[in-house]
Amino acid sequence: MASRQNQQSNFQDLLPTMADKLGGDGLIGELCNGFNLLVDSSKGVITLESLKRNSALLGLQDLSDDDLRSMVDEGDFDGDGALNQMEFCVLMFRLSPELMDESRLWLEDALQH
Repeated sequence: MASRQNQQSNFQDLLPTMADKLGGDGLIGELCNGFNLLVDSSKGVITLESLKRNSALLGLQDLSDDDLRSMVDEGDFDGDGALNQMEFCVLMFRLSPELMDESRLWLEDALQH
């Protein structure tokens, strides 16, 4: 579990930096690229099996099956046991509290104008 915490912390540090450098559209594009790296191409979603098979591409090879299953479960809003592209992007934002705070500020600013 310590490795997941360490990797999650590293991810949380990088996502806001990516957002600053790439802007909103660029960040969404990179999240889509990440989704495409992990997706089961025959099903069009990220399954536990495709995540296990491709997790090394994102530096997650040290995570246990239970950790990977927890990641899928945490993001699986429709209960189908897999992550579609929207669920994956929402999960990535949820894993980055700093980015969530920035997103709230962007939304508040947009609503005021």
